[in-house]
Amino acid sequence: MIRVAIAEDHQSLIDGINLLLKYEEDISVVGMVNDGEALVNLVNLKQPHVVLTDIKMPKMDGITACKYILKERPHTKVIAFTMFEDQGAVSEMIAAGAKGYLLKNSPLEDVLTAIKEVHNGGTFFDKTIDVAAGSNPGGQGSKKSLLSKSEREILRLIGEGKSSSEIAEIRFNSVSTIEKHRKNMIRKLGLSGKGELLRYALETKYNFES
Repeated sequence: MIRVAIAEDHQSLIDGINLLLKYEEDISVVGMVNDGEALVNLVNLKQPHVVLTDIKMPKMDGITACKYILKERPHTKVIAFTMFEDQGAVSEMIAAGAKGYLLKNSPLEDVLTAIKEVHNGGTFFDKTIDVAAGSNPGGQGSKKSLLSKSEREILRLIGEGKSSSEIAEIRFNSVSTIEKHRKNMIRKLGLSGKGELLRYALETKYNFES
């Protein structure tokens, strides 16, 4: 039986993953938490074989949690499950010891495959992830290349908390132009709306400035 712990600050996503896994005869979800500190405590208490964790979480991020977990329990397999495709995050999770990296827009079936692969001693990375570049902190994210220079600048400003009207004033554009850029970025990045774009901007703002 593969014992799995899940850390994710969106309860609806946790519920979806749990629903997927509950019908698997060889997998048991031993705990679900919403922040990094709780994840570390859960792993110490329940000793799961596989940990599925978001990167951006309250109290402690997934990268830090991964380091703590593997320091205390080096045989635990950690999989990042995040919307954060920035190559810097990939590099940090690999360096921290993660054996898998999945994007939240991946099919849920990929989650099941990843859990089984890493439990059996393998690795599983989303097909859009450049693992070779992830092993190199200087590697460039594949998402970055999708965005124009203007879009990267707007993404940075979104990450700084600027509204569309404020960005339009800074860039001497119309608000409708900024809104169009927002929609294009949501489409290019495979996100579901402005909320996810803001979160992505917060997680990547230091990596999209050039």
